[in-house]
Amino acid sequence: MSTNHRTVNCTPEDVFAVIANGWFFPNWVVGASRMRDVDTSWPHVGSRLHHSFGVWPVLINDETTSLQWNPPHRAVMQAKGWPLGEARVTVEVQPHPKGCRVTIIERPVKGPTTLIPHTLLNPALFIRNIETLRRLAFMAENHAGGNLTAQLQPTGADQALPDRPSNRGALRIALIGVVVGIVVGAARRAA
Repeated sequence: MSTNHRTVNCTPEDVFAVIANGWFFPNWVVGASRMRDVDTSWPHVGSRLHHSFGVWPVLINDETTSLQWNPPHRAVMQAKGWPLGEARVTVEVQPHPKGCRVTIIERPVKGPTTLIPHTLLNPALFIRNIETLRRLAFMAENHAGGNLTAQLQPTGADQALPDRPSNRGALRIALIGVVVGIVVGAARRAA
């Protein structure tokens, strides 16, 4: 799990106004390169951003799903980036004397990245999210998202905490790896 913080010279609402505009996603999320579509109900729970990640011409199409939308405090998203896997990304915002303090918490929850030791993966996520927070700050401080309209206010379902991610996928991959290793080892001994 990687955690980054940044003090931003704007209101928490300015931060959430940027997040609420799904078309801004590749402008502030490092690695996202283009938007293909945004569900009309974005950022409410269950809505999706259809984006691509990578560097042209090597782009992979995938999506990010909103799991919690509770401005001006918290947003939780599940970003898919297969074949690498999926990550749970939490954006928390707290008032601060200089504006607000934005925290991004990212952790892999499905796929091969769950097998990478935290000591190797977290520094890469940390460095990436320094720039992600910088970009989000530039946009929010300049009021790029405008105002949160009434339709962007959270519903009761939006404010509910999302289910905890399970690591069953990583355990399955690890178990398959062990079984394959045993079979290959037995085949080599038999040959």
